[in-house]
This record gives sequence, structure tokens and C-alpha cells, in this order.
Amino acid sequence: MSADSAKVSVFVAVPIADAFEIFTKEIDRWWRQGPKYRLGGTRRGTLFMEEGVGGRLFETFEVASGGTRTFEVGKITVWEPPRELQLEWRIANFKPGEKTFVEVLFETTAGSESEGTLVTVRHYGWSAIPDDHPARHGQVGAAFLRTIGMWWASLLTSLREHTSE
Repeated sequence: MSADSAKVSVFVAVPIADAFEIFTKEIDRWWRQGPKYRLGGTRRGTLFMEEGVGGRLFETFEVASGGTRTFEVGKITVWEPPRELQLEWRIANFKPGEKTFVEVLFETTAGSESEGTLVTVRHYGWSAIPDDHPARHGQVGAAFLRTIGMWWASLLTSLREHTSE
């Protein structure tokens, strides 16, 4: 973990092409529910990733007043199946122009004891977000990056569980 990023990896027991497809096309099925992971909180919602550079990662969810709202979490900047995916990342309380970046790498482990794919997520660019920003929940430096790492670790654990169903 650098002073600007959190990095987490998980092994999934599926071929690399399947790991990439599950990560991207089945994102709503493996991404955890609830207010810690979804903008809609406990309300019904759907997370979707559009394919290709310029595609969006967005969540559509029900709002208390009725109807739905869509929020764009990310914009894809690199789309190289089955090896790499990168996107600009925004949280709902980011100001215009504020963003961080997420890099997802898929590496085959074929030929080793356990065949499958190592999925690594690196979330970086946090140095551009002020220390007093609400997204940090009062944490700065290494403490904040550990929290981000634990958040992604929980999500990647869910991905691993989903691939083994």
C-alpha cells in the first residue's frame, strides 16, 4: 500500500476469461448489498457495468419519494479483457472534478498448484481528496487507506464466494 492507494488481491478458482466476465457482467450479483456498499442502502437497486472504454459503472435504486435514481460511480478508461479494467471512481459526496481511480488486474495462475485467476484491485488517487473530506469519515493517511483496503477485501471475498457457487 502506498501513501496514495490501497491494493487487495483474491484468488478465484475460475479461468481468467470467466473471472473478467463475472467481475464485469455479474457485478450486481456479487457486489455486497447494504448502505456500506450501495448508494441505495437498504432500498432495492441494481449495479451495472457497461462494456468498453467510456462505459459506465452505475447504480440505479429506488428513492423514498417513489421512482428511481441513477448515480454514475465510475467511467471506464481501460478495457482490455480478460486482463485489465480501469476506471475513474466517484463517490456520491465528491464535488465536481473530484475523482479517484480503480485498477483491476486479472492474472492466470494456470500451471500452479491451484489453477484459476488472481484478481487484484488497486484504488488510488486519494492524495487529491482533502483530508477533511466526508468520504474519509474522519480518517487520514494509513488509517484511511487500511479502511479502503478492508472495504475492497470484503467485496473481493464476495466475488470469490460468488465464483464458487
